[in-house]
Formats: sequence, C-alpha cells, structure tokens
Amino acid sequence: MLIGYARISTDDQDLAMQLDALRLAGCQHVFCDEGISGAATERRALNEALATLEAGDVLVVWKLDRLGRSLAHLIQITTRLEQDGIGFRSLSEAIDTTTASGRLLFHVMGAIAEFERGLISERTRAGMAAAKARGRHLGRERKLTDEDVLWARRMIEAGRLSHEDIALYFRVSVLTLRRALQRSAESSILHDDT
Repeated sequence: MLIGYARISTDDQDLAMQLDALRLAGCQHVFCDEGISGAATERRALNEALATLEAGDVLVVWKLDRLGRSLAHLIQITTRLEQDGIGFRSLSEAIDTTTASGRLLFHVMGAIAEFERGLISERTRAGMAAAKARGRHLGRERKLTDEDVLWARRMIEAGRLSHEDIALYFRVSVLTLRRALQRSAESSILHDDT
C-alpha cells in the first residue's frame, strides 16, 4: 500500500499541489501536517503515517524536504523504514528505495546535501570572523549605548542608584545591564593594556 505524507511550514502555503501529486502517484491514504516546520521534532501526522505503515508498504512524499530538513533525520527515518521492510519514495527527486538504484541515489543526494550544508556553514563562520575582526558587532542591536553604560556605572559607583533602578529606567532586565557593565569593564581593561 502507498501511504502519502504532506507538510506545509506556514498557514499561508497550500497543500493542494502535494496532495494532487500524491494521489496521482496512487497513495490510498495521505497524512498532512500544516503550519509545522520540517525541523520540528514532533509532527503528529508524520507519526501517524509511520505508525500506519506495515512491511511491504511505501511511504511517499512529494519532495525530500517535506519529510525533514536534516540529512540525519531523513536517514534515520528511511533506515527505520528499511529495517521494517517499508519502502520510501520521493516524487520530485525520483527516489524509490524499493530499488537498489533508488537507495544509492538517496545516499548520494544526501551526501551532496550534507557537503553543501557544510560549505555554507564554513562560509558563514568565515564571514562572521571577518566582520568581527573589522570590529563589527554581530547579532541583535545592543539595548544600551556606551554612554548609557558609562552613566549607569557612575550612578552605581556613586551609590546613587541600584542596578534594579537603572534597569527599570532603561527598560531592560538587570541581567542585560550587568552584561553591558561587564563588557564595558572588559573593554576598558583591554584599552588600558594597549
């Protein structure tokens, strides 16, 4: 029996194209997850589809990324299916693990995808390191300016205001204020040493 699985990440996407393709491929039952990321660990419809499958059945998806975003997760699912005597078919990539060539193609495509992700990750880390070396702040914009932190330090050292009072004044958490003060202290130590 062919069991289909379809997934959309956001509510403004439409399942119709996936459902049409799965029915055209001959799926007797189709399970759908709507508004759920492929990275989500808990997908109700996918779990139901996997529980429904029996030896000799085939799980069919429109595209590999509908089943999962990570290669590790895809391989985990297909390995489990293979151990249970269940096939896997991806319509867009023309992968069918019920055949030897389909299993080979799945693993080759997975290896290429993993390689590509590795390259993207390396380029991202290199870009971040280069930006940091140029003195650029990475991440979210800081809530407190250098002047804010300097003023806060003076008020605290003079005993005029507490950390809580200053955090309330700037509408930040006490933890955010303490981190900003710590960064400022570390920065001034570095500048004093040079």
